[in-house]
Amino acid sequence: MSTRRTPSKLGLVELIAIGVGGMVGGGIFSVLGLSVELAGHAAILAFAIGGVIALLTGICYGKLGLAFQSDGGSFTYLEHAFRHKNVAGVGGWLLLVGYIGTMALYAYTFGAYGSALLGDLVDGALARHGLASAVLLLFLAVNLIGVKTAGRSELILVTVKVAILALFAAVGLFQVQSSYLTPLVNRPLPEVLMGAALIFVAYEGFELIPNAIHEMKDPRRNLLRALLISILLTTAIYVIIAFVAVGTLTPDELIQAKEYALAMAARPALGHFGFVLIALAALLSTASAINATLFGTARLAMVMAGDEDLPKVFSFRERTRDVPWVSLAALTGVTLFFVNTADLVEISSFASSTFLLIFAAIHLSALRVHRKIGLSPAIPAVGLLLVTISWAALVLHMGQSNWPGLARLGGFYLGILAAELLYSKRSIV
Repeated sequence: MSTRRTPSKLGLVELIAIGVGGMVGGGIFSVLGLSVELAGHAAILAFAIGGVIALLTGICYGKLGLAFQSDGGSFTYLEHAFRHKNVAGVGGWLLLVGYIGTMALYAYTFGAYGSALLGDLVDGALARHGLASAVLLLFLAVNLIGVKTAGRSELILVTVKVAILALFAAVGLFQVQSSYLTPLVNRPLPEVLMGAALIFVAYEGFELIPNAIHEMKDPRRNLLRALLISILLTTAIYVIIAFVAVGTLTPDELIQAKEYALAMAARPALGHFGFVLIALAALLSTASAINATLFGTARLAMVMAGDEDLPKVFSFRERTRDVPWVSLAALTGVTLFFVNTADLVEISSFASSTFLLIFAAIHLSALRVHRKIGLSPAIPAVGLLLVTISWAALVLHMGQSNWPGLARLGGFYLGILAAELLYSKRSIV
């Protein structure tokens, strides 16, 4: 493949923007309070552990992406690593429902921060449900019209989001009280691991970079670099933000406002202006993430339908524009149901669990073909171990705190397996 530089290709900076934009898309705005609730002061370590897992996974994605250059991403890597096609099919279904989970998380966060901004003007729960539903319907309409977000505009949005978070971190560091941070580990280690697993959805997004391999300049030089830099940068942002939040508010204060904990954490340093600024950043971030995720996921569903992994109706497109309207409508409908029937913990648990399973499959894929992709087997082996431990910790936490939610999660996964076997035309044996 030619690596000749052309103006239309994505450079390293744009690729990093895609990765950081995908990760800092809304997760940190909603899961900060959840991590403190489980891990206490060690929420800082929980985010660092998530970053280590994401880094190992990113290396595997980079090597797989270079070896099997395709816009299909995870779906394609599973096809190459496993002889049986149903494995890739189940992976594709997991990706679909995982992205539905992230869209539900983004919409929930949009509604939570929007209702917090409105304050006592409206009923909080009613406003959250209304705003969450409205933002999903808005971007369904936008995507049906066929509006696309350019790479340059994504770079601008990411720059604005990171600048606001950097301002919060820089000013907040001067407000940190050491007594709030000690002891650093004030919860048992299993709870810290559960905290890391529960908020892992905040790291979902870097896997979008390899999907753009045919649109990037010099992928052999830039793909792995973009993955590593974007993950390290995001991890640094998350760890610093967690440090400032834990160091400026008590755990009870963060837990009480867990749905919009980051905006509350901005108050000691920046007052009400900081609260409003972070809330506006959350609205901007989650809205752009919903738009990008809905756009990409609808096209993934269309591709899967073309490969007979989904009913053919999902491949239907509007005749005058290349818009997969059935996929867009179906995905939005399921997300609307999810965001209006589940709470923040259940949505975050579902999304984190699903992506941990996907990333476990990616590590296993990299381990199976490590010689072909030129990767030391130690990296995917360690990554697979950490992902498995994290997923087990999350399942244990759900079993202890939300048994009905765990049962629904298991039902979802059984449904995915059944859907793959029913709708694919491949023989099981």
